Amino acid sequence: MHDLDLLHHLESFLTPNRVAKFHKVLAERTKHFTVATEDVYQLHNTSAVIRSCDVFGIQEVNIVEEVNSKRIDREIAMGAQKWVDLNRYHSSKACISDLKSQGYQIVATTPHVDDCNLQDFDISKPSCFFFGRETEGLSDAVKSEADSFLKIPMVGFTESLNISVSAAIILQHVTSKLKASAIAWQLSEAEILEKRFDWIKKTLKDYDKIVARFYDSKA
Repeated sequence: MHDLDLLHHLESFLTPNRVAKFHKVLAERTKHFTVATEDVYQLHNTSAVIRSCDVFGIQEVNIVEEVNSKRIDREIAMGAQKWVDLNRYHSSKACISDLKSQGYQIVATTPHVDDCNLQDFDISKPSCFFFGRETEGLSDAVKSEADSFLKIPMVGFTESLNISVSAAIILQHVTSKLKASAIAWQLSEAEILEKRFDWIKKTLKDYDKIVARFYDSKA
């Protein structure tokens, strides 16, 4: 149970602009859609996908590191990772199982015989968009478990886009449609409260000391 008096006390250590920014950003955040990256070799690509999630209001990102075990560390931590939640998995099967148990459909972002063009995608279902390795694409594990396949229409000689570009195009499209719909896509009040505490903790260097002093003063 979060203490609202503590929250307001903590917010007093932030600038009014920062508090207002948290409120504004959280009002646009969603868990209706999420993203998963599968063994992306180039760390900057994972970093760019996380930035796109932040930009388009996606609160959770799922990272599978089954083959490629590079640590997602300082490069990503320098920016958007502070504001989105990263879920880490060592296998695609574990990631898919977890996502399906939360009610997400698995959307493989790859051309397929049963694929759907981006403009025709049904936004009504909670969905996780899977993006694969730079050269090999998505694994058979993802393709065999996918509930739908999604492609970006392309009319040039180039047959594929960098995954960070693909993620940005897809997320911009589906979040725009989502926010123009009647779907209840926003975070719950409890989720917003949790993120306010979390983001303050990531902003204030002396967070733990401030909390301890607050409760000491109440004793």
